[in-house]
Amino acid sequence: MSNRSVIITCAITGSMHTPSMSPHLPITPDQIAAESVAAAEAGASIIHLHARDPETGKPTGDPDVFRRFLPRIKQQSDAIINISTGGAPGMTLDQRLEAAEAASPEMTSLNMGSINNGLFAAAERPRDWQYDWELPFLQGSKDGVFKNTFADIEQILERLGKGHGTRFEFECYDVGHLYNIAYCLDRKLYEPPLFLQFIFGILGGIGAEADHLLHMLRTAERLFGKDFEWSVLAAGQHQMKMSTHNALLGGNVRVGLEDSLRIGPGKLATSNAEQVAKIRRILEELSFSVATPDEARARLATKGGDKTLI
Repeated sequence: MSNRSVIITCAITGSMHTPSMSPHLPITPDQIAAESVAAAEAGASIIHLHARDPETGKPTGDPDVFRRFLPRIKQQSDAIINISTGGAPGMTLDQRLEAAEAASPEMTSLNMGSINNGLFAAAERPRDWQYDWELPFLQGSKDGVFKNTFADIEQILERLGKGHGTRFEFECYDVGHLYNIAYCLDRKLYEPPLFLQFIFGILGGIGAEADHLLHMLRTAERLFGKDFEWSVLAAGQHQMKMSTHNALLGGNVRVGLEDSLRIGPGKLATSNAEQVAKIRRILEELSFSVATPDEARARLATKGGDKTLI
């Protein structure tokens, strides 16, 4: 078991859950800022961010919307700001990168391959839909592909990594994505240290099972040695269990309403901070300490908050 502190990432709102799924999903810049600051106060050292149209809750990549909450988060917390480059279904690569290129953050996410990301089952559940975009948006995931080709990955590494000194949360939805990272390292497209985010329980990706976590971790060790940081993102009901399991293996954790809307069986989380507080409580009961933002910066080799354009 590792004696290092555990880095907690909190993913505040995401782009796949829709407003009708939970009244607690942050939509407006005010809500996203407040939720981010509260999550940082609860123990998250990395805040992973998407943006939404304040009027409808629909995902947006508009830098002007990001500018309405990013400076407030930076002013009120010391957390590492991590901007998604995944955006939302239907966005072009330029639209997905626009906010990150404008803000030049310490970190962004980087999906390591094209995937089927199926949330269409949520469209089949009886619900009072608040906005007319929600149902077709969810249904569209049955015949949609999140595109992130090798050419896209290389562009993101070039434009944000080399262009802005941004570090990456490498999102790996399956074992093959680890080999895609190895390819990028072999081509000298990126320099370690690595921060790997193993993603479990998304329909279209690897399942949320302990055997799969061990396989992902051992594969990463074969490819990269043992000098890397890794974390777990587990969807829905798997969030707390898989995160706890990963911490026991020496890894880090990710929670947040992007990944799960619940705090327990049949119970909606009332905030992102509630999820952060729960995983922190679990970690500390297991005698782990929680990493500060500066500890995370040192381990992930980020450029520092003072070198961003936020």
